[in-house]
Amino acid sequence: MFERGAIEVNDAHQNNLKHINLTIPKYKITVFAGLSGSGKSSLVFDTIAAASRRELNETFPSFTQQYLPKYGQPHVKRIDHLPVAIVIEQKRIGKNARSTLSTYTGIYSLLRLLFSRAGQPFVGYSDTFSFNLPQGMCQTCQGLGYVDDIDSKALIDPNKSLNQGAITFVSFGPNTWRWRRYVNSGLFDNDKPIKDYSDHEMNMLMNAPQQQLKGAPAKWPRTALYEGVIPRIRRSIIGKKEAQHHKEALAKIVTRRPCPDCHGTRLRPEVLTCKINGLSIADVLSMDLVHALKFLHDIDVPLVTDVIREVGTKIQSLIDIGLGYLTLDRSTETLSGGETQRIKIAKFLTSDLVDMVYILDEPSVGLHPHDIQLIKNALINLKDKGNTILVVEHNPELIPIADYVVEIGPKAGKGGGQVTFTGTYEELLNSNTMTGDYLKRPLTYRTPRQFDEKISLKHVQTHNLKDVSVAIPLGVETVISGVAGSGKSSLVDALRPKLKEPFIDLAQGAIGTNIRSTPVTYLDILDDIRKEFAMASGASTSLFSYNGKGACPRCKGKGVTITNMAFMDPVAQECEMCHGKRYNDEALSHLYHGKNISEVLNLPIEMAIAFFKDTKEIDHKLVNMQKVGLDYLTLGQPLTTLSGGELQRLKLAVQLNKTGTIYLLDEPTAGLHMKDVAKLIKLFDELVAAGNTLIIVEHNLEVISKADWLIDVGPNAGIYGGEILYAGIPEKAQAEAASRTGQALKAYNQQRQLN
Repeated sequence: MFERGAIEVNDAHQNNLKHINLTIPKYKITVFAGLSGSGKSSLVFDTIAAASRRELNETFPSFTQQYLPKYGQPHVKRIDHLPVAIVIEQKRIGKNARSTLSTYTGIYSLLRLLFSRAGQPFVGYSDTFSFNLPQGMCQTCQGLGYVDDIDSKALIDPNKSLNQGAITFVSFGPNTWRWRRYVNSGLFDNDKPIKDYSDHEMNMLMNAPQQQLKGAPAKWPRTALYEGVIPRIRRSIIGKKEAQHHKEALAKIVTRRPCPDCHGTRLRPEVLTCKINGLSIADVLSMDLVHALKFLHDIDVPLVTDVIREVGTKIQSLIDIGLGYLTLDRSTETLSGGETQRIKIAKFLTSDLVDMVYILDEPSVGLHPHDIQLIKNALINLKDKGNTILVVEHNPELIPIADYVVEIGPKAGKGGGQVTFTGTYEELLNSNTMTGDYLKRPLTYRTPRQFDEKISLKHVQTHNLKDVSVAIPLGVETVISGVAGSGKSSLVDALRPKLKEPFIDLAQGAIGTNIRSTPVTYLDILDDIRKEFAMASGASTSLFSYNGKGACPRCKGKGVTITNMAFMDPVAQECEMCHGKRYNDEALSHLYHGKNISEVLNLPIEMAIAFFKDTKEIDHKLVNMQKVGLDYLTLGQPLTTLSGGELQRLKLAVQLNKTGTIYLLDEPTAGLHMKDVAKLIKLFDELVAAGNTLIIVEHNLEVISKADWLIDVGPNAGIYGGEILYAGIPEKAQAEAASRTGQALKAYNQQRQLN
C-alpha cells in the first residue's frame, strides 16, 4: 500500500480499543486525532511504543533487564515491521536540585572540558569545574548555590515538655517514631518544659550532629544514631521526597538564601579564577543560550575547536526550536512540560540515528502558534533524516503537518476505540469526520461583554516583565496570551496579591493519582454512596469501602493481583476471587436500587446521574462532570488511566457552582480535541453569566476569539519578552502588526479561506 513500507498493527485491543487493524506509513509524519479518551494514547503509547520498547529490552541479557524500565505485554495480536521507538513525552524532569539545563543536555560536561583546556590560569581538569563533584563544589552549600536557614524558634513550643508535644514540626509529634528518638534517648527529662532546659540540653535537642549514645536506655535501638532536630530535618526531609508532603510546614521554618560564599555560583572560589575572554564558567552558565553561543564563537583557541563545534551544535538546536531564552543554569524542576519536550526533540535533532520511530505526545501543548511553527520545522527535519514520526495531537495549528492522519473515535471511553478515518490531511478536510469538520471552521468573534470594574497593575517588574502597566477587567473573560516564556505566568503572579475577592487557582499542581484514586474518591462522593448502601441494607458504611472492611481479601481492594517476576515485567491479572470487582462477597450481597456496590461504581457518569437523581449530594457533583465533558467515565475508573486533558477538566469540575468568584486557569484546553474545546467555551460563558471572572493563560485561538478581553505579552521569550504588545478586544488585535497573537488570529482565518 505504501511504497516505502509500513507498520502493520493487527488486532489491537488495549484498554478501550475495539480490535483495531491499522497500517501506518513509514518515513512519514502520521498524526493521531480524536476526542480526549477516545483511545489515541492506548494505540500509540500503550500498544505501539510499549511493544517496541519491550522487544528492544528483550534483546539484553536477563541480568541487564532487571535494571531496565518495565513495559507490560500490550494487548495486540502482533505488530509487523516495527522500528525501535523513541518516546518523547510531556513529563516534567524529576525534581533534583542539582539538575540544570546544561547538565541535563550534556552541555555542562563540554563546557567543563572547554575551561580545563582553554581557561587561564589552569586550575585543574574537567572534574574541577563540576558543582556536583567534591573537586569543584562550594563546600558551604555543597554545590547547590543556596543555603537553608532553619528557624529553631518555629520548631519548638518552649512552654511544653517533650511528652506534651514541644517539637511542633509535623511528623515529630507525640507517639511518632521520630519523637521516640528523643524521649527514649535518656538525654532529657521528658516532662520538663523546654524553657527550663540548660544550654547543653538545648544544644543536644536542637543541634547535635549524628552520634552514638553512650549508656543509652534499654528502649533505645542498639544500632540507632542520635541526631538533633535541626540537622535531622535538614538531612531526612529537606531536599528529599518527603519535602513535597510538607511544603507548607517547611515554608514556615525554612528561609532559603543565596550561598554567602559562592553567591549562587555553586563552585569553589579557585575555580572561578579560571577565565576565557574574561569570563568564568559561572558567568557563562548564567547566560541565555543566544549569548552563550556568541561567547563560543568569540573563542580563538585551536586546541578546543572540536569542543566548541560540538557544544555549539547542541546550543544551536535548542535555539532553533525556540528555547534561546533559557539560561544554562536554569533548574530543570522549573521547566514546563512543553519546554522539557522541546529539549528532548532538540537532543534527537543532533543524533545520527535513522530508521527510528519517534512518538510524540501533543508537542503543541503550552506553545503559541509562533512556537508551533518551530516544532513543525523540527519534526520535518527528523523525518527528512530517514525516520518515522507518530504524533498524538489535537491542535489545528499542528495537524496540517501530517502526511497521514488517523482519527480514533467516534466517542470517548467505551464509545471510542475505533478507527474512524485514515488518509491524507487534504482527504481529512474533504471528509465529514468530526475532526475534519472542526478543522474547516473559521474563527468567529463574540460581541464583548461590558465591564465596570478592573484591577490595575502598575510598573510590574516580576521576573522578565519590563516595568509594564495593564488593567485586567472583572466580571468577564480575559485571556493572557504570548509565546512560551514571554511573561504570561509572571503577570498572573503579580496579579494574585491584588485579588481581594476569593479566587480559585486551577493553575497549581497536578492531581496525585494512584491505583485506588477514582472519580468518586476525587469528587468526595464515595462516602455518600456508601451511606446510601448502608441505609438500604442496615450494614455499616465501612463494609462498602474497598479500602476497608469491604475489600476483597485476595487483592486487598485493588481489583488486580500483581506478581513480581524477578527480572521480567510484573504481571497484573484480574483478581480470581472478586473478578476485578474489588469487594468481598458480603459487600456484594447488598443491593441499592437493584445494583450492588461494584455495579454502581461501573456505571458511566451519564447513567449515574439518572441513578442518583434523588440524592442531591451526589447528583450535582456528577452534573458538573457532565458540564466539563467527562460523563463517559465510570464512577470507579482509576485516575491513572486518565489523560492530562481529562485530569485538567476533573479539577475544574470540582470547583464549579461558585459565584462571584475569580477563576485563574492555566491552559485549560491542554490535551483537548476541538469538540471538547467548544464544550469548555460554553462552560466559560455560563461561568461569566453567573457573575464570575475568568482570567485564562491560553494559546488556543478558538478560546481567544471567544474572550471579552485579550492581553498579549511578548514579543519573544525570557529577556526578549516581558512587554505588553496589545490589550483590548481580541478581534481588533488582528490589526496590530506587533501582536504575535493578533497576527496568528488573522493567519488562521486566511488559511481556512484557502482551504
